[in-house]
Amino acid sequence: MEKFTTHTGVGVPLRRSNVDTDQIIPAVYLKRITRTGFEDALFAAWRNDPEFILNQDAYRSGSILIAGPDFGTGSSREHAVWALKDYGFRVILSTKFADIFRGNTGKQGLVAGVISQEDCESLWKVLENEPGTEVTVSLENKTVTAGPVTASFQIDDYVRWCLMEGLDDIALTLRDEDAIDAYEANRPSFKPKTLPAKYLPKEEVKPARPVGLGMPSVR
Repeated sequence: MEKFTTHTGVGVPLRRSNVDTDQIIPAVYLKRITRTGFEDALFAAWRNDPEFILNQDAYRSGSILIAGPDFGTGSSREHAVWALKDYGFRVILSTKFADIFRGNTGKQGLVAGVISQEDCESLWKVLENEPGTEVTVSLENKTVTAGPVTASFQIDDYVRWCLMEGLDDIALTLRDEDAIDAYEANRPSFKPKTLPAKYLPKEEVKPARPVGLGMPSVR
């Protein structure tokens, strides 16, 4: 996962509340078996509207989304985060996120910061009055700057550290790879252990009822 400290990109004002994951990426796109290539699915239903914010030239290349309250509600699909990242978004700011969605963002390298409603309104005004305005987000200082407006945002300290270090769950585990190897080497062999499926002996599954015997008669 790429380290995140500071990012500057075009800000996108999304004046919509209660944006759920089905609006972020409709369920029809979940049949894909890959984790990339979901940029066309992002806000797919809304993008049929020529007036939708991402269809406007000034915002097409946006990478910082300023959204309304209760962003990411609904089902817990990780595809919602994948679609936002594949489109090019690096930061989502809102006054409130759904808990599961917010948890998924940190694991996928997407910054989800909580701002006040007052600051949200101020940022929207700047971005709407001056389309294409670049916004700078500092994860180190937990600030967002757009034109004359500078606001602070909140993010979990542990998630912030992981993002700044570029660590996902697998990378965090691999930091202790030597300790894990040492434990496995010294663990007594008589203790129970599991084996990957490919190493299990091939044993034929026997039927519960011997072959040739019919069903018992019912009287």
